[in-house]
Amino acid sequence: MKLNPNVAAILGALIADSAALGLHWLYDPVRIAKKAETDGLVFISPNRNDYADTKGFFAHSGKVAGDASGYGEIGLLMLNHIAKHGEFNRVKYQSEFCAHFGPGGGYVGYIDSPTRLTLRTLLPLAPEDYPVASGADDDQFAALATVPVLVATHTGDQESLIQRIEQVVRITNNNDVAVAAAKCSAILLLEILKGKSMEQAITDSLPFAGKILRPLIEQALTVETLDSVAVSERFGSACHVAEGLPVVFHIARCAPDYRTAIEANIRAGGDSCGRGIILGAVVAAYKAKQNDLESSIPLVWMARYRKLAIAADACSVI
Repeated sequence: MKLNPNVAAILGALIADSAALGLHWLYDPVRIAKKAETDGLVFISPNRNDYADTKGFFAHSGKVAGDASGYGEIGLLMLNHIAKHGEFNRVKYQSEFCAHFGPGGGYVGYIDSPTRLTLRTLLPLAPEDYPVASGADDDQFAALATVPVLVATHTGDQESLIQRIEQVVRITNNNDVAVAAAKCSAILLLEILKGKSMEQAITDSLPFAGKILRPLIEQALTVETLDSVAVSERFGSACHVAEGLPVVFHIARCAPDYRTAIEANIRAGGDSCGRGIILGAVVAAYKAKQNDLESSIPLVWMARYRKLAIAADACSVI
């Protein structure tokens, strides 16, 4: 069964996020490698004991295997928004964001800094008073959570996509580096969906990365064999896009298939869910464009993502 590349991009992002949840924000590649030997790397339930006596932040108490991080929830929220309204509507999206992540909303879990500060801005206001740029001055990975959906559902030209990306990013991350990371990631995915090779898509995306991110990504691309741990140790594995995006580009260029890419991302440690959103979208879309089912999203992984039915229903109407 051939998977539509645009749908593959969306599902690839959401499934990569969910796959990484069990070891998200564990900053210890050695412990992660040992965990892989006993329990595997993907779709494991978060366990506080895995974070004991090492560098890490246990954020997902109460979550189980197949759940999403906050990033995945933002991506799915945008997917449902586009499916419901047929196009992006800023005020309605901001209202839905507040309803989902705010008090009494459907999301139960860790609220990161960009999301928390965005809610602090929006919740006291009536929708008609929502500012265009309601986000925090923050370059963390929440900025990229909607990019796969926005690219995969876009029907206009590149310029209008870039404008939409910036508009959406500044809802949660009113920060120039975050915007540059999102634009660069969006062009990478867009060129993949146009049928470009991975090398050419990366080349085409770099001019959008900006003066801070571009040299970091270019340095990461000089590592020609897949070594996500070494690259993350060099550039960082925390939540900031200047740390994580070089790792994403390195893995996307070097990994032979989706499974390897996502497992390499988890082995790198740190904000594996944040990186996984873009990485999963790019690699899944690339393999779908090649009609390479063996190298695309494993069916058993799709089945383990607990909100697959919701995501698939939304994808069917866009």
